[in-house]
Amino acid sequence: MTDLIRLHPQEFVGLLNRQGIRRAYLVSDPSGTRMLPSHPALQPLAEFVQGDQRDFAHHEGIFLQVSSEHETLQGAFVHRTARGAAAGGVRYWSYDTVEDYLRDGLRLSQGMTHKNALAGLWWGGGKGVMAHNPNVRKDAPEVRATLYRDYGRFMSSLRGCYVTAEDVGTHVTDMAHVFARTRFTTCIPTELGGSGNPSVPTARGVIAGMQAALEFAGLGDLRGKRVAVQGMGNVGGPVIRFLFEAGVAKVIAADVDAATVDRVVQQCRGMNLEARVVERSDISILGEECDIVSPCATGATLNPRTIPAIRARIVCGAANNQLEDPKRDDRALFDKSILYVPDFLTNRMGIVNCADEQFGTVTHDPLIERHLSRDWEHSIHATCMRVFAESRDMRQPPGQVALRMAEALSMEPHPLTGHRGRQIIASLVADRWQDSDL
Repeated sequence: MTDLIRLHPQEFVGLLNRQGIRRAYLVSDPSGTRMLPSHPALQPLAEFVQGDQRDFAHHEGIFLQVSSEHETLQGAFVHRTARGAAAGGVRYWSYDTVEDYLRDGLRLSQGMTHKNALAGLWWGGGKGVMAHNPNVRKDAPEVRATLYRDYGRFMSSLRGCYVTAEDVGTHVTDMAHVFARTRFTTCIPTELGGSGNPSVPTARGVIAGMQAALEFAGLGDLRGKRVAVQGMGNVGGPVIRFLFEAGVAKVIAADVDAATVDRVVQQCRGMNLEARVVERSDISILGEECDIVSPCATGATLNPRTIPAIRARIVCGAANNQLEDPKRDDRALFDKSILYVPDFLTNRMGIVNCADEQFGTVTHDPLIERHLSRDWEHSIHATCMRVFAESRDMRQPPGQVALRMAEALSMEPHPLTGHRGRQIIASLVADRWQDSDL
């Protein structure tokens, strides 16, 4: 088992090729306690997943394939489908080991279950993950077109138990290639009838979470505040612009990509923005003296190495899975009197923006705008206030309070289709999906 999970994803692809495996799965047994592999060679992975105490949460299925070209590992992680099809974006990222790859998919898909449930959406939780092959030029348009069309065929083969969308490393143009091969996708370009890039709506949701946290803490609003933003990309950039529109005094920001930093600096000319390019290992931005720290890069940034350095009163950002260990790090922030806005509560607007594409587009859509209101029961503001109040009254960290609320909501079956995702997965297993050519 240890040797298999420690393989680099490309070594794992090589192993699958030698075994003659193009597609594979790990699916939950009816009791929800054991993961059953499609091939005996994957039994060690099934044992690793089901034995994990941190990131495995009775996931319904993990589906894998090796792309038809470019030797790329592609996956779909399905956590829970009681409220509807598992929904969440496809991440295109580099991973050092198979364990890193699996953990990212497990954590992200579980986070989507909680995000969708707290948002009042009739979707379950899932996530796509593609492991970058370092021997492939991922910036080459022809490579991306092939990879994402392959991913689209992969989605079609899964019969709708998982619906994909845009995520880190994936762009709207990539979604057009996915859409060319499947109807089980959202966030497709506007010219194809979709909702397009969800980054700006996501940033608006983060701002709503910041405003709720400031109000609850008795700190007024964003005017005159200092905010540190980690990550200046698709979501971090708009967050910075919205902060200045709200009247903040200063933004300190950092990103690993020089071109990204330069672009945001140019967009924010004349504003009090201090921006810097940093190495991936540089997390000093989290220790800036400020009112709010906003993690908008990758996950697991809040941990025993970083939390002691945080000097802000509030942590609220767009990154998924900001807590390296949800229980341990949530408690550490709480004990330090730092008000943490759970990421799956405030970064929902990307999936909200594209959740109902099939129902058509409305300018200033009320079904979207209500999430940014103060009075709708499932709005970011109203949900934050309930979470913060219960956290204070019960003396429990807000992440655990929000998680408890989300878990209860996520168990509610879809009012029309029930828990159909489980039925689809059972049919995939019965029909030997792993051998299909679709």
